[in-house]
Amino acid sequence: MTHASDARCWAGQLDELVTRIAPRFNRIEPRRRARAYLQGLLAPLERKNGWHLAEAAGDASPDGMQEFLARVHWDADALRGTPMRSAMICGLM
Repeated sequence: MTHASDARCWAGQLDELVTRIAPRFNRIEPRRRARAYLQGLLAPLERKNGWHLAEAAGDASPDGMQEFLARVHWDADALRGTPMRSAMICGLM
């Protein structure tokens, strides 16, 4: 069972994680989509496919999520190299 304090900790750590990876994306739209994608992956969704992640993000279709995953240019190696130690404190990763 998750307690409210755990949820606040996770939300704060997600905010910090998104702040750390934001510079890896050139524009604000992919940054927002990355946050929505991570929130969807962490959410207690029954299935984690494009439709369900898009619905969790408030989108009417999976187009935006699919666009993000298929066409947005970002440096995966640089993203993997981003320090994320603090994101593990609450067990996000």
